[in-house]
Amino acid sequence: MSGPDAETQMQFLFALRSRGVTDSAVLEAMEAVDRGLFLRGFFSERAYEDVPLPIACGQTISQPSVVGLMTQALQLSPRDTVLEVGTGSGYQAAILAKLARRVYTVDRHAQLVREARQVFQKLRLANVTSIVGDGSHGMREQAPFDRIIVTAAAEDPPGPLLAQLKPGGIMVVPVGQSDAVQTLIRVRKTETGLEYDELRPVRFVPLLEGLGKDT
Repeated sequence: MSGPDAETQMQFLFALRSRGVTDSAVLEAMEAVDRGLFLRGFFSERAYEDVPLPIACGQTISQPSVVGLMTQALQLSPRDTVLEVGTGSGYQAAILAKLARRVYTVDRHAQLVREARQVFQKLRLANVTSIVGDGSHGMREQAPFDRIIVTAAAEDPPGPLLAQLKPGGIMVVPVGQSDAVQTLIRVRKTETGLEYDELRPVRFVPLLEGLGKDT
């Protein structure tokens, strides 16, 4: 696959901007990472539409505007170390890798991690480490993190992840029941506690404990 043509790319970026993705560094990263590489078969033809699409293991690749808004909400700097919970297709991690110093991404499905690693290698993203594991517990051995992003919905911001966030750090996580309305939350860890911002309604698969059946 050779990637989108100029007109498709322009429409893709216009859709992102029109839905609130305005950070120029985030837009550049999303322009540089071909979403089509993270999709298989029929769905790869729809890679540049602003819609979520099915991937293996009953999961989805998020719609690009939500990926952009979540990335923007992290307020990344090039020095940051980021934990992503829920590798999925690997698309979100690849964009983070363009903006942060180091990205650790964890998923409970071994098949998804294997397929994402192949794309990371193809894109020569040497600063991404992908691991099969229970992301709801984070990655204690690599903690603390400057930024944490969770791409599955929890009923509350998970305590183990908040504990692995540095003071001054930011976590972005969808919160709510899996089959009801969810809200994208940004949590800032300050010296005196936690500050919460509600960003927008979203719909994500639920954050589950344990490993997938394919592991």
